[in-house]
Amino acid sequence: MHTPKKFKQDDLDKLKGLITEYPFATLISYGESGLEANHLPLILKECDGKILLQGHIAKANDLWKNLENDVEVLIVFNGPNCYVTPNYYPTKKQHGKAVPTWNYVTVHVRGALSFVYEDAWNLQMINALTDQHEASQTMPWSTTDAPADYIQKMLPAIVGLQIEVSSITGQWKLSQNQPEPNQKGVVEGLSQETRINSQKIAALVDENVLNNK
Repeated sequence: MHTPKKFKQDDLDKLKGLITEYPFATLISYGESGLEANHLPLILKECDGKILLQGHIAKANDLWKNLENDVEVLIVFNGPNCYVTPNYYPTKKQHGKAVPTWNYVTVHVRGALSFVYEDAWNLQMINALTDQHEASQTMPWSTTDAPADYIQKMLPAIVGLQIEVSSITGQWKLSQNQPEPNQKGVVEGLSQETRINSQKIAALVDENVLNNK
């Protein structure tokens, strides 16, 4: 990932925070069938000083047949992103020298992928993944809400994934390359848009750029 110095994100807590908040990932691999991208939610775990990502695919997905264990993969997590119009820049009114751009936050993870076929491990992973995403529900669903024999029949239909992370890099492109009046204009303009992503980017510019000077 090309990352200009102004946009580079080195704060590991923020990188892990984005993975947790936006866990739907694109897993990119290269195997017998060439380049392949799979889209799936992943959960972040830390164990014995290692950062791990865990998830699963359907057994009908040939990924586990095409790749060997410990192959290197790239995982992309995308946070909020939005279009930024030059109309938000006060400097545009002064000299007109402005063009549109796109603001975004993203995390790239590299690591060694291994496949897990053990029902007990996969059930534990499913429970952890479910607990994370059911936490905001008034009555969180659990695998124990379903008949035990039904869950046991479902488990052989999936293959577990675990990625041992070797590197995490992030890019927070939040108008850092603009003068402060334009950054304030971006916050004001995006805050008034109806799109949630625009409002989230406005908050990120305010928090990470304007309030970090």
